[in-house]
Amino acid sequence: MADLLTHVLVAYTLGIVLSWKYRWIKSHHVTMMMVGAAIPDLVRIRLLIPSHAIEDLLGIPFSWDPIHTLGGSILIVLILTMLFKEDANSEGSKRLFLVLFAGMVSHLFLDALLITASGHTYAIFWPLTDYRPVISGVYLSTDVLPAVISFIAAASVRLIDR
Repeated sequence: MADLLTHVLVAYTLGIVLSWKYRWIKSHHVTMMMVGAAIPDLVRIRLLIPSHAIEDLLGIPFSWDPIHTLGGSILIVLILTMLFKEDANSEGSKRLFLVLFAGMVSHLFLDALLITASGHTYAIFWPLTDYRPVISGVYLSTDVLPAVISFIAAASVRLIDR
């Protein structure tokens, strides 16, 4: 998995570039896009609370893994949209959903480019399908280069945006 900094910087860059075309995207929308980019990595909660602890508590099978898929991440985007909607009108909620969703999709896209031993990516489109696309990969999760490139891109758009 690309590190969290890379995901957040890519979302920041994407948010700034999109704000040039869509005037309704303000700085707080860019921030929420960065939050959206962190959503799939909420799967790391399993480091604090293992799946088996939830299974023991609830008495049913449980896994944190679906959080790092399209279906699980969309569910979290919907929950966050309901919890933190901008205002009472539906336009603000739609915009919040869109920026969270865009950040989340950028994260899943970057992770789909990871080089894996099997040559297959994870089940990105779960629960629609459990198919794992064949992707040769572009970089390893331990590579520093994606973070450096995303930092340079973020700094560049920040300077251009001034």
